[in-house]
Formats: sequence, structure tokens, C-alpha cells
Amino acid sequence: MSISNSTIAAGDAPAASRRSSKVLSRRRRKIQSALVAYSFIAPNFLGFAVFTLGPILFAFVLAFMHWDGSNAITFAGLDNFWRLFEDKVFIAAFWNTIIYTVVSVPATLACALGLAILLNQKIFGRDFFRTAMFFPYVASLVAVAVVWNMIFNPEMGPVNMILYTLGLDPKDMPGWAADRHWAMVTVILFGVWKSMGYYMVIYLAGLQGINSELYEAADLDGASSWQKFLYVTVPQLGPTTFFVTVMLTIQSFKVFDQIYMITQGGPGTSTLVLVYHIYNEAFISWDLGYSSMIALVLFFLVLAVTVVQFRRQRED
Repeated sequence: MSISNSTIAAGDAPAASRRSSKVLSRRRRKIQSALVAYSFIAPNFLGFAVFTLGPILFAFVLAFMHWDGSNAITFAGLDNFWRLFEDKVFIAAFWNTIIYTVVSVPATLACALGLAILLNQKIFGRDFFRTAMFFPYVASLVAVAVVWNMIFNPEMGPVNMILYTLGLDPKDMPGWAADRHWAMVTVILFGVWKSMGYYMVIYLAGLQGINSELYEAADLDGASSWQKFLYVTVPQLGPTTFFVTVMLTIQSFKVFDQIYMITQGGPGTSTLVLVYHIYNEAFISWDLGYSSMIALVLFFLVLAVTVVQFRRQRED
């Protein structure tokens, strides 16, 4: 009996050795595959870590420091945070950012959806109009902003010329970007006009993904065009609308370039937004610690709004 057991044990030894070698071979292959995959993403990750993640983490730390970019960094604690409540310029920039977002997001969404529905129909020159609507988004911002300022020039712009032709008194003409009461309207109109073509394309993709049988069933039930839009198109475009809303919200909170090109935050602080205020504090006043604190507030503001939007989407 002991002889047979030893013989079996001796016979199992090579089998166990083969199994262990196979396991080691599989592990080596997995490690090699992982290393190959990591080697492909490593350059992008290193670039992200050096040029994006690192500066973001440094800005978080810098928000609690005093630094002018040349002298030594000193610890500030919560001084930069408490300073926000005493900074009238920051408060104005904060509310201007909220106003810009609250007005521009639904306006851009509505214009993009309306254009998408119109240009989804079989109309003459559809491809041309699609391209024309998308062109402002890809055109040079400098060129577009110059044209926009010419169109809304208070003295010789075609918009005011049309208003004058319609009988509006020259004294009541809006000053647009030169008037503190109309400057934000001008900037919002520019943002809507420049962005709606891009989101129109996204809505076009969503519209073309709707099952045509749903509209046929609605026709059989005697639904009107408005009812089909309300009870078929809008629900089917729910995920697309959610994506567009989130992207527009983030884009509106970090608006900077068009403010810089059209009004530079003026007149006064009428169009000053948070990102432009960060730019002024960081690269004009060289108060890098305080500007980082403003950026931190903006980060948590965008994060909070985005989280709320995602939670509402899940509830719906």
C-alpha cells in the first residue's frame, strides 16, 4: 500500500509542476499585456500629470498661501477665503457668472434644438444651412468677435440702423457692449450665436436616432405636430438634452475668451465673470494665492451644479 501511494505521489509531481508552470506562464502573459497597454497610455498620462493634474493640485495648495510669483510662498490659512466676502469685485463677478449661465444655457439649448428640428426636415439647401450654422463655432474667435462688435456698433452698426429705420429714437438706442446695461446682453447673444451650431449638430444626431415608428403611431392616434414634439421628440431626446445641458453649464461657468475679446469685463464690472477675475488677480495683480482661491470656489460651484444635474437625471 505504501509503495502504491509513493508511486502515485511520484506520478503527480510532474503534473503539479506542469500546472504551476502554466499558471506562471499565464501570469507572465497578463503582465506583458498590461505593460504593453500601459506603455501606450503612459505618454498621455505623463503629459496629463505634468501639465494638468500637477497644476490643479498645486492650485489647490496655493489657495491657502500668499505668493506673488517671485517672493517666497507663505502660509495664509483661510485669509484668502475670508477675503472673498469683502471683495466687491468678486461678488459682482460671481453674480455675473450666475446670470450669464442662467440666461445663456436655456437660450442656447432652445436655439440649438429649434435649428436641429428645422434642418432635420427635407428643405432646399439643408446642407448649406447646416454648415452655415456650424461655421461660427469653428471660426476664429478674434475674427468673429470683431465682426460682432461691428454689427452691434452703437453708432454705425447695422442692428441700430435697423432699429432706427423701424422708428426708434436715436436717444433710446442701446449702446450694446459700450453700455453697462446692455453689455451682458451683447455677450450672451454672442455666446448663444457662436455655440448653438455645435449643439445643433448633437441634436441632429439625436433626432436621427428616434424611431420613425413612434411618429407613425402618433399620426394614427391623430396627434398634432406640437403633441408629437411634446410627447415623442422631447422624451426621446432626454439623454441628448441632459448631455447638452451639462456641457453648456460647464462652458458657461468658465467663459472667458468672448468676454476678453468683446468687453474685457466692462463697462465697469458689468460683464466681469469669475474666470476673467481670476485672470486679473493672477496675471495683472500677481496675487496667485487669492486667484487660486477664486478658482477653487469656481471648481466647487461647477462640481455642485453638475452633481445636482446628474442626481435629477437619475431620479427622472
